Amino acid sequence: MADAAPSPPRSVSVLRRRWQKFRTLKRGWYSFVVLVAAYLTSFFLFLLVNDQAILVHYDGETYFPAFASAFEGKIYQARAFGQRAIGEANYRKLAESFDENPSGNWILMPPYPYSPTENLLRELPGNPPHSPTWEHWCGTDDRGRDVFARLAYGFRISISFALGVVSLSYLAGMAIGASFGYFGGRLDIFGQRLVEIWAALPFLYTIIIVSSIVRPNMWLLIALLAAFGWIGISFYMRGEFYREKAKDYVAAAIAQGESNGAILFRHILPNSLTPVISFAPFAIVGSISSLVSLDFLGFGLPPPTPSWGELVGQGLANITKWHLVLFPLGALFATLLMVVFIGEAIREAFDPKVHSRLR
Repeated sequence: MADAAPSPPRSVSVLRRRWQKFRTLKRGWYSFVVLVAAYLTSFFLFLLVNDQAILVHYDGETYFPAFASAFEGKIYQARAFGQRAIGEANYRKLAESFDENPSGNWILMPPYPYSPTENLLRELPGNPPHSPTWEHWCGTDDRGRDVFARLAYGFRISISFALGVVSLSYLAGMAIGASFGYFGGRLDIFGQRLVEIWAALPFLYTIIIVSSIVRPNMWLLIALLAAFGWIGISFYMRGEFYREKAKDYVAAAIAQGESNGAILFRHILPNSLTPVISFAPFAIVGSISSLVSLDFLGFGLPPPTPSWGELVGQGLANITKWHLVLFPLGALFATLLMVVFIGEAIREAFDPKVHSRLR
């Protein structure tokens, strides 16, 4: 009996091949893993870097101050745990008192028991900024706040801000550029003139004017940067849709009676995503740099929000304090470098000369 014919090789989609190529680019892949892991971990900072206790067992009752503060905004007073001080409970001192006189009471503190907005002037000798110690790994800033805690929370804010800006600006830019490129005609002619007028508006002056009228917050800054960030990607999408709509598969879709929506989203858009995906990591770099620059100039997030730009400004004002220069700039450099590595790997993995949907 003759041997059965070998089965044909399994077809692999273009997206899967690009993902497999991306994973072989070790520098970009490892940077992606580290950055994603650090960003996901940053959402649990209230359990890792915080002056609020995770759990307090006092007089037979169990309390969860870190969860209450993070999700309910509830703050326990010092008298709730037998402390004589007025105001919020000091859980580090409470832990010391429990160690000296347990009485069945115990407390579970985060591994790094300091908050990014907590003033430590009463606990540390001398005047701030204080140099790094075993308790304060990166020292304190010129207001006596822990630098490591501010860097950790500032990382989450910076990445979240950049993702918000890139998502909004890319959605707007893709929609506008796709409309101009696909429909063309008068919509493209007049729409491009409006885009050019909008692009001529000075971005920094607009931020200054808005900051002088209202106090900017994170969502307002995301909206302002996205309002100017969509212009560049709209040009790329317009060119991609002009090129793709002239190809045979679009003519075949039109001949079959496909609607404009189906042609736009099912046929042309998947073949036009290469510049979007390739430029996204570099857009994230630009958004993080913009936030740092705005915070450095004083037009960014309101105090006491943990901000890398504010720490960079402190380093410039205290240039002789090496820890205020090295750690903020080092964290910014390492983050941006990993994002650039990811961008380079994505650009190589999505190279149209390597993979093409039309082959």
